[in-house]
This record gives sequence, C-alpha cells and structure tokens, in this order.
Amino acid sequence: MPGLPNSVLKRGVFALLLLAGLAGCSTTDTYEQPVPVPDIEATAEFEEIWSMSVGDGHDGDFLYLAPLNAGERIFAASADGELYSVDPENGKVIWENPLEDRVFSGLGGDANHLYLTTENADLVALSREDGSEIWRKSLPTEVLSAPQSNGSLVVVQTIDGQVLGFNAADGEKRWQYDGSVAVLSIRGAAAPLVGGDVVIASFANGNMIALSADTGQPLWQYEVGQPEGRTELERLVDVDGQPLVVETALLVVGYQGKLALVDIRTGQEIWSREASSLYSPMIGDGDIYLSSANGELVALRGSDRKELWVQDRLAWRQLTQPMVYEDYLVVGDYEGYLHAVDRKDGKLVAQLEFDDEGIRVPAQRLANGNLLVFGNSGKMAVFQVKPQD
Repeated sequence: MPGLPNSVLKRGVFALLLLAGLAGCSTTDTYEQPVPVPDIEATAEFEEIWSMSVGDGHDGDFLYLAPLNAGERIFAASADGELYSVDPENGKVIWENPLEDRVFSGLGGDANHLYLTTENADLVALSREDGSEIWRKSLPTEVLSAPQSNGSLVVVQTIDGQVLGFNAADGEKRWQYDGSVAVLSIRGAAAPLVGGDVVIASFANGNMIALSADTGQPLWQYEVGQPEGRTELERLVDVDGQPLVVETALLVVGYQGKLALVDIRTGQEIWSREASSLYSPMIGDGDIYLSSANGELVALRGSDRKELWVQDRLAWRQLTQPMVYEDYLVVGDYEGYLHAVDRKDGKLVAQLEFDDEGIRVPAQRLANGNLLVFGNSGKMAVFQVKPQD
C-alpha cells in the first residue's frame, strides 16, 4: 500500500501515530482513547482446536504477516524468517524452513510457488514442497502487502505506489505502473487483486485503478475517497483493504471515504454510501459487515444498504476486518482480544484474550469451516465458536 515517501518517517512517526489511535480519527474526530474491554454476558465461547508458535511473529515491527490459507495446507512466516507448512486439521508441521532474510510481508501463493517480500525489498518465490528458494528479484522499495498471483503473473505494490508485475515461472519483470503518492498515508497493507485479465490496485490518494494484467496499462479509475479539509490529516484518504469480488462487481471501502459497489469491467459506480474503514468489508448471507475506523461494527442489508445494527462497545480498539463464522461475526483488536458478535442483532456474545501483543491481521475461514487466527507475537491457532452449554 502507498505510504509516506520517506521510509524513515513512515516507519517511525506515522507508525507511532497509528498505534496511538490515528486509525480511529476522522475529519471531525479528535484523538480518542480506546474503550476498555467490555464486560459481556457470554452466550458463546471460542473452543481451541490446536495452536502453535510461528517464530517471533511480527517481532515488534508494524507488519501484516497474515498466513496463507491454501486449502490443504496453511503456510505461515514470521518477521525473523521462520517459515512453516502446517496441516489445518491438526496443526501438524509438514515442513519448516528458516530463512536468512527478515520477512516484511504476508505470504502469497499459487499452485506452484509461495511468495513473500523481505526487509531489503526483495520479492522471493519459494517452493510449496519444502520452502526452498526458486527465484529472487530486487524491488525499487519496500512492500508491506502480500504478493498476489494468478498462476502466471505475480504482482506486488510498493509503499510508494508502484505496482509491478513479474513472470511467475522465472521472476522476469513484465511491467510497472507508477501511481501517485499522497503526502501522508496510513501504513496499510492492501494487496492488489489479480485476475486473469485485470489487476485491481488501491492507492493512498483514495483511488482504485484497474490495470491490464498483460501490459500494466490503466483501464479505468474509481475515486473511493476525495481529500478534504485544511490539514494533511484532515485530507488523509486511503484504501487499505483489498476489494471483494461480488459476481461482476467490486465492493470497496476507504478511510474517510465511502463504501461502494463498482462494476469490475467499466469502473462505473453501482451504489455508494459514506463510510470510513481501514479493512475490507465482509459479506454474509447477503448482508454487509464493516469494521469502521472508529471501532464500531456496522451491519448493512445488502439489498438497500439499510443499517441493521451498530455495535459501539469496542470503540477505538482498532478492530480487524470482520469474519463471518456461522451465526457470528468475529474480530480481533489491538490488545489481542477476539470478540464474537451475534449477526442478528450485533450483541457481543463471546470474547477471548488471545495474544497480549495484539491482533492485526483478520481471522480466516479454513476449508473445513474452522477459524484461523494469527497474533502479533506469532501465536497461531484454530478455533470453533460454539454456543455455551
């Protein structure tokens, strides 16, 4: 995701601001302290299936090292270079491979390879069979988001707004698109969306752009957020969440911008409404769920975007993207708590202190229906959410 043009500023000053609560600010909001963990009347519980440790996790860096849920395998990496292939059913380690590099992005992958980026701005392709290195290419600057592949093309997006496409087989560079850089941006991790013919990239200036997968040439552009206000903080807009594909459309949300459904072929807006979020929206049974930047969880009816409920008892707790799990909605927060919400009415029904270093990446649904959670310290676990007896 695009960031501040000066990497030192971006790593230091802005990461500090974001950790201090900037993720919840808007053009009309002053800095707010996160509310304490609410007391709830639990009617459900998180039941752990298995857990393990993945190196030192984020190792104190402000990273987004989400594991790769690849169906029959989970692949996970830590900032200090520990790489694992794990059986999702029981947590058994299939193989592990300590890397010599510090890892800077979450894992991407296709049928043949795994992909990650390093602290030294290298794109590395690894074998899915044993984690050995296949090829490596130097990038112009750092990449926070996981590389994405359609099997023949691998795409990365740098923190200064460059989008680069590489041949998946040998790493040969195929094209490069240079996006505009905002003066100030969220230190985010939106990954490009890579299809067979088109690549969708989101930028810190609030724009979402479709690029030709063959040439990298722009096809259309959509404005998710428009900078407004007198100060750079007031004018900050960013799209930090990968758009969701909904049939022939894209569902996208921006920080201090809007939630919108856009035609994937033309970039034409189908509908939109005001919203502010740092993470992708989630869809369940036709309804739309959103972790707002101020910590509110919002449920919207998909047919007319009517607000169904708002859960505000987690205000400013820097919630992850919500994940649908059966009748529940599950989010993590900056203190490492997992929260389950009843999807019917938004009531908090379960919570668990999972990782005292926090949870930054969203939970994922595995092929068997269970819930994969990865904490900042490297704790990785699989859960079910069940009604209490």
